[in-house]
Amino acid sequence: MNTTPDPSRILEVGFGFWSSKVLLTAVELGVFTALADRSMTGEELGSQIKLHPRGIYDFFDALVALGFLSREGTGASGLYRNTAATATFLDKNRPGYIGGILEMANARLFKSWSDLGEALQTGQPQNEVKHSQTPLFETLYADPDRLEQFIAAMSSLSRGNFQAFATKFDFSNYKTLCDVGGAAGIMSQVITTHHPQIQCISFDLPQVEPIAKRSIAQAGLSDRIQVVSGDFFNDALPKADIITMSAILHDWNLEIKKHLIRLAYESLPEGGALVAIENLIDDDRKENAFGLMMSLNMLVETGDGFDYTGADFWSWCQEIGFKRYEVLHLAGPCSAAIAYK
Repeated sequence: MNTTPDPSRILEVGFGFWSSKVLLTAVELGVFTALADRSMTGEELGSQIKLHPRGIYDFFDALVALGFLSREGTGASGLYRNTAATATFLDKNRPGYIGGILEMANARLFKSWSDLGEALQTGQPQNEVKHSQTPLFETLYADPDRLEQFIAAMSSLSRGNFQAFATKFDFSNYKTLCDVGGAAGIMSQVITTHHPQIQCISFDLPQVEPIAKRSIAQAGLSDRIQVVSGDFFNDALPKADIITMSAILHDWNLEIKKHLIRLAYESLPEGGALVAIENLIDDDRKENAFGLMMSLNMLVETGDGFDYTGADFWSWCQEIGFKRYEVLHLAGPCSAAIAYK
């Protein structure tokens, strides 16, 4: 039996930023959107997205080797085409587009994560805040273009989880739902589409209201979804049978997490449910690597924000008075932690 250690996994992860940057750059340059449902030679595709000849074949063939493009033939006559996955999820003109979060990763997170070591040693955020000393969300909400990018990114990442929640959770005993930090109102749109008896409220800061109303109107759901503006640091939450918080609690320190859970408790009726949709870390903290790295991302982004386990969530909810708890796996590394009043 060969027990000689193998360094391949170390090298794979150590140089993981190479493959990451190839994919992120392909999204940035619109490779998958340019291809759509067509086949193109390297020269045709390179010309369309304005590449210098030197990098054309290395770049596109790297995407083939990584599994993000397919190719028929070789050399100048070879034809490149999207895979089923990249055609579905990385063509901007397809409804399943999730590239928004990758665009944000390329524009912001790739740079910030280069200072992870400093974040670990100082406990301080390493994003725009590092240079402006302005809190992350204040920076985001002060710039309409950056806010639009952030909301589009989060929406693209979350839609699949919302779809899973809409089909896996039992909504039969509920009539109203308030999505806290509702952004463009995607959660509310998904829920009302699947469950005609549910009326939704999308709750977020005033700067988000026009983005949400536009998105909801485009979906033809303005009569089913109310957009309410407020600030959960200063305002009570709207009353509802279900209160959802998707990728909200992990933004904040423990004190604010408990504040938000208490606000939800106060706005729910008996039997109501608080639903936290997150990349929930497994209780043993050994398996959900994405959840653990997302928690590191919150260190890089916010300093004191962090992700958590289901057991953590339940301990906070019990402290505030919730009676029952469950975890509902949604998709990939994401789950819904649900506490019942």
